[in-house]
Amino acid sequence: MELFNYKKSSDVLALSASFTDFTYKKHCHEEYAVGVTLRGIQQYHLDGHYQASHQNGVMLFNREQSHDGSSYDKAGIDYVMLYLKPDVVEDILSKKELRFSTPIVYDPQLARSILMLNHAVQSGQDEAKCSELLFSLVHLLSRSEIDTPIPGPGDGLVRKAKEMMFSRFDDVLKLDDLCTEFNMSKFQFIREFKSHAGISPYQFFLNCKVEHARQAIEKHKDVYSAVAECGFVDLTHLNRHFKRVFGVTAYEYMLQLN
Repeated sequence: MELFNYKKSSDVLALSASFTDFTYKKHCHEEYAVGVTLRGIQQYHLDGHYQASHQNGVMLFNREQSHDGSSYDKAGIDYVMLYLKPDVVEDILSKKELRFSTPIVYDPQLARSILMLNHAVQSGQDEAKCSELLFSLVHLLSRSEIDTPIPGPGDGLVRKAKEMMFSRFDDVLKLDDLCTEFNMSKFQFIREFKSHAGISPYQFFLNCKVEHARQAIEKHKDVYSAVAECGFVDLTHLNRHFKRVFGVTAYEYMLQLN
């Protein structure tokens, strides 16, 4: 059985999910993602490191942190997830960014705050109520274990490459242009990018297209405009990649938002 229920307020995308055999393809999100495992064991690789969230585990994902996901066994999992816009988080924290150093914590107060906001969004409560719950949650998250890592030697390359890819997500990935920019061979660039980003350049670029397609669907409520705007061949092409990241097709996602 697969159940992926998305609802959106003005500032938060909320997911309630339940599945057994489904597996998320490796991907990342532009937003912060925080969630709670309600039943079962949720396993995933985060930046290449194995993680397992048991019942009541609070999962913390930094922006653009690559991960996959599946159930540990045939018993399946139930969980909720919230996707928090970076600009909203920074507004709440007076321009401060979050940076989680621990991927899973067992914090009843934090778990309760996430569940309350998820319920408020899923049940369509007033925006004012959702905003207050979000404000409280973000301040709880800012008190969680965070750090500010020292940039590594490849971080500048990855950041610049990502900026170039973000600027042309409606086109095909021009690997030669990236290699020329960094004075690297094709395979040097792929190796350096993947070692620091945890995901290949092509996977990251495709993920950008899917993420922007989601944003286009939220804005226009039209999957076909998202296909054209984000450079997919057709709706089938978008649906296939969308489901691997979000558990539902782009068309199903649009219906849930309407």
